[in-house]
Amino acid sequence: MRSSNPVLGENVFSHSAAGGQVMTVQGAVNKTLILLALVLLPAAWIWSQILRPASDVMLGYEASAAPVSSGMWMPFIIGGGILGFILALVTVFKKEWSMVTAPLYALCEGFVLGGISAFFERMYPGIVMQAVALTIGTLFCLLMAYKAGLIRVTEKFRTGMLVATGAIALIYLVTIVLGFFNIRVPYIHEGGIIGIGFSLFVVGIAALNLVLDFDFIERGEEAGAPKYMEWYSAFGLMVTLIWLYMEILKLLSKLRSRD
Repeated sequence: MRSSNPVLGENVFSHSAAGGQVMTVQGAVNKTLILLALVLLPAAWIWSQILRPASDVMLGYEASAAPVSSGMWMPFIIGGGILGFILALVTVFKKEWSMVTAPLYALCEGFVLGGISAFFERMYPGIVMQAVALTIGTLFCLLMAYKAGLIRVTEKFRTGMLVATGAIALIYLVTIVLGFFNIRVPYIHEGGIIGIGFSLFVVGIAALNLVLDFDFIERGEEAGAPKYMEWYSAFGLMVTLIWLYMEILKLLSKLRSRD
């Protein structure tokens, strides 16, 4: 039972519930909706702070003209990112804590997503709504294709996705490390043909990871995994959704930069 999602590893469901309640697919879906709501709450708040005042927008001014105090929102974005990363690690190693750590992770990621989304919205008005629509559309299309049996998860498919996802993670890690030395990786993060092609590839891999996650959650139900694994499964699915949204946002920004 392997998923290329780093938080849904091969042995996650290796221990079934002994006489207790077991996880269900519906339970995992419900927990995912809760986590999504928890992401949206802080995201909406920090979004309103960065793009305020709303009254100026209503009077016909561009949202990008609204004043922004970097001292107000940067600590939320950076702090949310650091705390979210720590909580993600805790959740991975202490899965039984996921009913607490997963909601806290969602709240932290909400600040990060809201801040980054507002930043992109200031540069390219309307881009966030497009990214959200594409993310939701991709989720439902892949879910329907998976349920209809149009996409089958085989061992070769899992292995290929694991290799592709690992390669992308390595590229991003190298980019971050080189960034500390003010060295920029050329082409792939730019708005040229190579950069757009790279983003399309990453979006495709992120989207297909959703299929693996669907399959993995179903296998968890079949294996009789403990009830708390609904929270952990929802956490894993949220990680993939957040990744997919961010990659779509970056792809759209590259396309808009060419206009």
